[in-house]
Amino acid sequence: MTTATTANATNAANAVTDAPKTLPKSDVSSGVGFAGLLGLLVWILFCRSFPLIAESLGIEGEYGVLSGPYASLTAMAFTAGPMAVWSLLVDKVHKRSSTGLDWSLKRPIEETIGVSSIKIIGLWATWAVLAGLYMLCRWYWGGDYLFAMEVLGAAILPLIVLCVPYVIWLDRYMVEPKDATWHFGALIATNPASDDRAQIDIEAVKKHWRAWIIKGFFGAFMISILPGGFAIIVEADPQAIFANPFEIGMFLITFLFVVDVQIGTVGYLFTLRPLDAHIRSGNPFVSGWLAALLCYPPFVWGIIGNNSQILSYEGATAGWGHWLAGQPGLLWIWAVWLVFLTAIYAWATVVFGIRFSNLTYRGVLTNGPYRYTRHPAYLSKNLFWWCSVMPFLVTNGSATDMIRNCFFLAIVNAIYYWRARTEEAHLLAEDPKYRQYYEWMEENGVITSRLAALKRWLMGVVLGRGAKPSQPQAPLEGAQEPAE
Repeated sequence: MTTATTANATNAANAVTDAPKTLPKSDVSSGVGFAGLLGLLVWILFCRSFPLIAESLGIEGEYGVLSGPYASLTAMAFTAGPMAVWSLLVDKVHKRSSTGLDWSLKRPIEETIGVSSIKIIGLWATWAVLAGLYMLCRWYWGGDYLFAMEVLGAAILPLIVLCVPYVIWLDRYMVEPKDATWHFGALIATNPASDDRAQIDIEAVKKHWRAWIIKGFFGAFMISILPGGFAIIVEADPQAIFANPFEIGMFLITFLFVVDVQIGTVGYLFTLRPLDAHIRSGNPFVSGWLAALLCYPPFVWGIIGNNSQILSYEGATAGWGHWLAGQPGLLWIWAVWLVFLTAIYAWATVVFGIRFSNLTYRGVLTNGPYRYTRHPAYLSKNLFWWCSVMPFLVTNGSATDMIRNCFFLAIVNAIYYWRARTEEAHLLAEDPKYRQYYEWMEENGVITSRLAALKRWLMGVVLGRGAKPSQPQAPLEGAQEPAE
């Protein structure tokens, strides 16, 4: 990150000193995500009821529930479809200026085909590079990632074909057709002496690659984790679920994680401009990438976990079900609390609708749980770990293990705080609306304002002076985007 970029982020962060009187309007309505949730629920019920449906239709043969990996993949269509319909018919997002589209333009194809051709070459080259990276990286060829590779491998040919009419059609209406993809395409496909070559913006090329690396890295991960939780929910035995508070709690927690994964996966893969869901920018800060990647495979495998990794916080732990066993009242209370935390976590994804993804700026959210705290997913997730793992209780009676567990979980919490700060710096530098949201939350957010007041008090104690109103500060190398 250059000094100039740091200065710009800091200036943007400090541009607004007075909190706005009203909360800025969210760029995504609550209806989008809940439309997707409804579609997902319909598909899950269909999959669970398929044996009865087949029997009622007189289909011969024995049929089980639809719990396979392709059923989980099909769930994305039932999730994405309603969200797209709501976005277009209710919110009419395709008419927003933020799409970069003007439907009155309708340029002749002859006028835009040159630009479109370069963009198509850029897309094909981008996918070829991503395919090469998938091939080189060994972790993609084992375990759950094998399913993701199978899906992406099957998708590449349709993408290569379908992107041609899509790009040609879209460029007729784009206010500025020469976007980041065009700049990359021009870099690799134009004559060094041509006029197009002289227009290439290297920063736009970097922007293109940041967006596609995010889609490629996180998209494969999200596809890989689709089948597991989906199968558990579809195959769940009602008698086993309602056996005790622990089983009920774990079923609901798993269901909420399935909701999070399904809607999150749609967000990564459907970055379509007519839906105003395109990636405006990827986080340009190295610290933001480092903080995020530490929390995902393959990096997390060697750092965070329960098998003597660097930040292992589950040594000799048994979890809440073990410690509260035989206490039905406490089990119910704890189950409700953990389900509540997971519901907040899932809600934080649902409210993004079709725009969820890490390390990206795709608009500003101010509704749902983001009305109460700027980082509801991080806050609920980290509280969930403390309350479900119970690192302060160990089965071997070792005070050393207890201290280690608590210390390393606190380090994990600090990583998520770091992620939050780098995300904030990104959006503070990108969007005046986010700066207004940041300031409003600092003074009015039910949770954020109290944390800000606590921070001011602590700073006053540490520095030996009275607390002063805080202003948004960009991290040293940081920047906020949707992130989990």
